[in-house]
Amino acid sequence: MRFTVTRSCGGARASVLYAGNWPSPLETPALLLLTRKGLPTFISRDLLASLPLPDSLLLHSSPLHFYDCPPPLSILNVGGLHQMLGLHDHVFVASPRDCVECLPESDSANKLGASFETPTGRRHISPAKYMELISSQKPNLWASLADEVPAWVPEKRNKTSVDRTLRWLDDCLALDPASGSSMLGSIVGGTSKQERERCATEVSKRNVAGFWIGGFGLGENMEERPSLLNAVIDSLPEQKLRMISGFGLPEEVLQGVAAGIDLFDSTYVYHLTAGGFALVFPLDNMEKGAFDSQLSDIGSDGTKINLRATIYRKDTSAIVSNCQCFTCQNHTRAYINHLLNVHEMLAQILLEIHNTHHYLEFFRSIREAIKCNSFDVFHRRFIKGRRAHLTSAIAASEHEVVPA
Repeated sequence: MRFTVTRSCGGARASVLYAGNWPSPLETPALLLLTRKGLPTFISRDLLASLPLPDSLLLHSSPLHFYDCPPPLSILNVGGLHQMLGLHDHVFVASPRDCVECLPESDSANKLGASFETPTGRRHISPAKYMELISSQKPNLWASLADEVPAWVPEKRNKTSVDRTLRWLDDCLALDPASGSSMLGSIVGGTSKQERERCATEVSKRNVAGFWIGGFGLGENMEERPSLLNAVIDSLPEQKLRMISGFGLPEEVLQGVAAGIDLFDSTYVYHLTAGGFALVFPLDNMEKGAFDSQLSDIGSDGTKINLRATIYRKDTSAIVSNCQCFTCQNHTRAYINHLLNVHEMLAQILLEIHNTHHYLEFFRSIREAIKCNSFDVFHRRFIKGRRAHLTSAIAASEHEVVPA
């Protein structure tokens, strides 16, 4: 794996990542497509080709999804996830995201570790077992075990989480000294700025390829996020990859990019798709009024629309008029509304294609803004447009005449 920062715009940065078999560099900031056992929830392997390249080559996987089935030895004998799924050009980035309820530790080396939720229930994962999973799956990049904690734990628990995460990182490196070339050192610390700084400083001393920043999206205040994130970023070297979990909304992504994050692992597209929502926010024009076209749409907040709403029953337009995705080029809002209301799985398939395509294009717009040295303007216009839309929507609802 090779990673190089090519352009900076304030804290935001554009970079290139060389990983896997794809001959060209992959540009960041970038989105990792969420997968369940190696593939997006509603998109089959053949439909991956309908997504824009090379942006759709970056896949996020959880090693814990393969804890019991198929067994690690079976995956290893096949040749890893790339061979098992036939995705030879794709880049797999693995991290065991979970708000960990750690089991009491014992003196026995094979009992040290954490409990994680797996498809077959909550299981105890030691560093040795975790390294067995990683070795069998052969992801291009992977994060070390992390003891993530929710925002409401006391300072003592934050300190314990950092101590455990650092110890597990050292255990993983000791089990396979060569793993540092593809390992992302995990950084935690909850809502403690001091503990996050300590964790980031210590992890940066280890032989790791980059950093995975965890512990966000677990109940912390939006107002305290910037200081917590900056406490981490300020303690990390410039020329190494930075990945984060827990930043999914467009506003959160922009906040992360502004701080200097390169890769985003997000469940946002999945939750939108499962709920019947479609992304519609503008990708290039963030001027005033860019969100106004969605003001009259039921279920819209200027970012997404609810395609289950009856207003779309006879709407024969595409989800987004100028979108080049397979769904918008071939199907209408009315058709997807029908599929949703008769509970056809094809609705989620078409929606995930559109939502993934739209969000990948959003990241492409972010990269272009950084290259043009205009990311700050892009960021401000997006936030301003969202606020203006929400204010207008609230004002409109307050002036609605309610029949007696």
